[in-house]
Amino acid sequence: MRKFLLFLCCVFFLFSFKEGKHPYHVGSVEINYNSQSKTFEITGRFFLDDLENGLSQKYGKSFHFNDAKYKTQLKETLKNYSAEYFKLKTDNKFLKINYVGYEEDNESVNLYLESETVNTPKKVEAAVSFLYNLFDDQINIVHIIVNGNRKSEKLTYPNRYLYQQF
Repeated sequence: MRKFLLFLCCVFFLFSFKEGKHPYHVGSVEINYNSQSKTFEITGRFFLDDLENGLSQKYGKSFHFNDAKYKTQLKETLKNYSAEYFKLKTDNKFLKINYVGYEEDNESVNLYLESETVNTPKKVEAAVSFLYNLFDDQINIVHIIVNGNRKSEKLTYPNRYLYQQF
């Protein structure tokens, strides 16, 4: 039943991009272990307006994704924001997370991160608190995939920690 509810939340999130304000504050984070590169490839997907507002509130200035003059500023800001609001630990060791970049469309932003190299983990711990600085009803749906084994969990503010055994 829990997996079905997580699936419905994901489907709702993916198909809820439309004109106007959205009534829910939901993001998704996929943490996928790539056995060839021996790194975790992380993709976060957030509503564009929520991320703009979260960055603006955190750093005290305006940010606009669909405006070319903000591109350089957004790169550095997203790097810093990600470093503060996302942590990853495997087998009791914190991993260095590198900012790779972002892509935007009309309604959402995909944020890309990658970990340092690590052997196939048996235990994965994550701290995910994207947009918790803005919304006290923020939900982040987190998927961790290791060797094709997918485990998902819903983190609702203020809960930010998850632990999965593989």
